[in-house]
Amino acid sequence: MKTPSLRAVGARLEEATALLPGEPADNAEAFDRYESVAIAILDSEHTDFPPGVLQEHLQTLMYKRQLELGLIPDPQEA
Repeated sequence: MKTPSLRAVGARLEEATALLPGEPADNAEAFDRYESVAIAILDSEHTDFPPGVLQEHLQTLMYKRQLELGLIPDPQEA
């Protein structure tokens, strides 16, 4: 069995989040939607990757999104 690409996982995360109905009221809600989709991907695809790889990748993507949305301080700007 071939391991799927982590890049493809990121693309699916972005696409699925964009397809959710309605618009988020604020950045915190935008992140909640992103996180919900990430959790669904982790639940459904974790066995397609070596242990911990998909979880770590999704956590990194969520951290990056929190920075982009201004939900956490950027350590580069401290």
